[in-house]
Amino acid sequence: MDLPEYYFRVRANGAAVFRIDTENRQRRIEMDQIAVINIRNGEVKPQGQRTLTETDQAAITRWIEDRTALLAQRDMDDIHRAVDYLNLTTQWAQSKATDEQLEDVTDRLLLAMHDLRSVLVRKKADRLTKD
Repeated sequence: MDLPEYYFRVRANGAAVFRIDTENRQRRIEMDQIAVINIRNGEVKPQGQRTLTETDQAAITRWIEDRTALLAQRDMDDIHRAVDYLNLTTQWAQSKATDEQLEDVTDRLLLAMHDLRSVLVRKKADRLTKD
């Protein structure tokens, strides 16, 4: 069985990095934590008195790039889903919602949509004035 050389345990803001070792007498899988990554600021902290090798650094850099791209893709997927939810919400409000249900959500929806519209209009204006 071919295992990767590194394992990244995903955490809220990054990951714990482990080096995988199967070259021991018992042929057990040993995971030695070598670093902690903060993906928000790009900080990589070696564990203990450890010095990361160039191979370690390259694997960590590759993981950060891949993870950042994946998270950006997920963000866009979430936004596209939000557009779908807005459309479904519109259909619900028009065809199924009771007066009580509408009373419960109308103010919060209107404020959220106003806030979103304000940001989108401002950002659109900024993009247009750049060109």
